[in-house]
Amino acid sequence: METILKGRRQQVVKKDGKDINIACEKQSLAGSVSQRACVFCGSRVVLYPIADALHLVHGPAGCAAYTWDIRGALSNGPQLHRMSFSTDLREKDVIFGGEKKLYAALNELIDRYQPKAAFVYSTCIIGVIGDDVDAICKRVSKEKKIPVLPVHSEGFKGTKKDGYKAACEAMWKLVGTGNTSGISKFSINIMGDFNIAGETWMIKEYYEKMGVEVVASITGDGRVDDLRRSHGAALNVVQCSGSIIHLARRMKEKYGIPFIHVSYFGIEDMSKALYEVADYFKDETVSNNTRELIQSEVNAILPKLNWYRQKLNGKKACVYTGGAFKAFSLIRSLRMLGVQTVVVGSQTGSPEDYQMLGEITDEGTIIVDDTNPMELAKFVQEKDADLLIGGVKERPIAYKLGLGFCDHNHERKIPLAGYEGMVNFAKEVYTSTCSPVWKLVPRRKHLYEQQVETNCSGSCHECESTCDIKTQCSGAA
Repeated sequence: METILKGRRQQVVKKDGKDINIACEKQSLAGSVSQRACVFCGSRVVLYPIADALHLVHGPAGCAAYTWDIRGALSNGPQLHRMSFSTDLREKDVIFGGEKKLYAALNELIDRYQPKAAFVYSTCIIGVIGDDVDAICKRVSKEKKIPVLPVHSEGFKGTKKDGYKAACEAMWKLVGTGNTSGISKFSINIMGDFNIAGETWMIKEYYEKMGVEVVASITGDGRVDDLRRSHGAALNVVQCSGSIIHLARRMKEKYGIPFIHVSYFGIEDMSKALYEVADYFKDETVSNNTRELIQSEVNAILPKLNWYRQKLNGKKACVYTGGAFKAFSLIRSLRMLGVQTVVVGSQTGSPEDYQMLGEITDEGTIIVDDTNPMELAKFVQEKDADLLIGGVKERPIAYKLGLGFCDHNHERKIPLAGYEGMVNFAKEVYTSTCSPVWKLVPRRKHLYEQQVETNCSGSCHECESTCDIKTQCSGAA
């Protein structure tokens, strides 16, 4: 803790029984190599999963390359969102302006792909040279008879969180333009889930089994027409509040649609999310369906989780996420597996988020806002963590320090939400943390040898091929 940069000291605290007073929601300290992304990236990751829309990045090719396929957001229909389009501005365009190039690109792409709508992202260079993106979008929209929506996401305007707001402002222009006839009184919008590895499909199936209609998924496996009629839903169910809360508040103000905050990660939070939706509708059939669904799902996975808990009990984890909502669920899920969270932080947490983290963590836990690689590495070493949970930018830190890593960000290919996702999460934590490879790392060799002695029962029939210690086992495999 003593090695923290002076300008960062108010953004790092160690829980000591007092209220968590941490500075957050501020610009990253210059020179600290923040793990955050830019405004453009924030808007792109929110809008990208809308599968039947055209996504055109107005700027240099590098911006489009940086965010191409940044989420593993799946679609069961159109795949237009998987293609990355750019106006590819060069030096000449910067000098003379890129409006003509933008107009030509929009016309060509709309004619070729026939999208339901088009999003045009302004990058840093557009803010500098002053292209009138709004005017071009308005002109093309009138000519092509589809919504062409500017996304004001110049990267230097703020943080990733400002990009979320820019994305919500663009989507807001679509909300309320569709027909709401035929929507059930028991209806919701799933907001803030991005269908990573198909998670939105799982969540949607739970709600349908409860007897609740999902009008729109905003934005995982999203559709423009669903977004247009989303104002007909009775309730907005918001998961990633940082990315989508601005739109939820807009819909409440204009259409009177209330919203609730939920998380779909872990048994406790997944069950709470379903119960809260059922409680809102106050319908006996929906309530009974919900109770039966949760009981069935939990009973099916508890024996598997108990096995993993026996193997993981006493391990320590560091959690660093984009939005703080995910950190809440991860702490509770790890605790269910017998794993203690010793370091936790986020890129975009609010004062309320950090107060909550202070309430659910153990004494001595390091809580950090907008950390950088050097800090994170120091905290992991100080706390002697066994596991780091984060995204692609945190992976090298874990492997260089010789500890397990669990990808809980955009790039993962397995679902970690829902009840099935909890089992996947437990398996991933176990296989990474307890891998035999750590016996080759001097710093952790003694811990691995101790784990072999304490965990090996002499019979490996329970864990089969996933067993990490049977090569050391003297019993029958």
